[in-house]
Amino acid sequence: MIAFDSGVDSDIPATTTTTDNRAAAALAADKMAELIGKEGEVAVVAHDQTSRTAIDRRDGFLDRIKSAYPKIKVVSVQYGGGDHLKSTEVTKSILQAYPKLKGMFGTNEGSAIGVVNGAKEMKRKLIIVGYDSGKQQKDAIRDGTMAGAITQNPVGIGYKTVEAAVKAIKGEKLPKIIDTGFYWYDKSNIDDPKVAAALYD
Repeated sequence: MIAFDSGVDSDIPATTTTTDNRAAAALAADKMAELIGKEGEVAVVAHDQTSRTAIDRRDGFLDRIKSAYPKIKVVSVQYGGGDHLKSTEVTKSILQAYPKLKGMFGTNEGSAIGVVNGAKEMKRKLIIVGYDSGKQQKDAIRDGTMAGAITQNPVGIGYKTVEAAVKAIKGEKLPKIIDTGFYWYDKSNIDDPKVAAALYD
């Protein structure tokens, strides 16, 4: 058995082909820091507290801010279930509580769109960094509402999964994790063919 995308805590899969979500979220933290001038208050809207992807994306972001940016304070981490509407309400409550907030990170498509919608409804100018893709997120990046986002490499995940299955059938030894890569995309490279291939509507 080959696992892919979101891993499971089990010895059954021969390997898991997946995005290094911690490293990807650390890159999101670096981009956020750069865009807010390496100081100020930021917050996170995550999709849940239990899935491997949500935990790794949340912690990858928080750990990088804590270790590399002493003048940035993460004032709130809330959970919106990856749901647009719930994440919008969560965003609005964070914005009400923190009038000086400079930026927010949404850990998946639903969370990121919730942040965008919440900021719009509250008429707050924010640096918003997302994760994943989707038409609304791409539109928000194109119109400047969202600074940019991290995308996994779904083509790479599919390719590496099939490749690992073939190797497993042949009896070849596989690493426990196969890293399938990720990209940061913003207005400057959203139409780059390599990046565009990893994005979906």
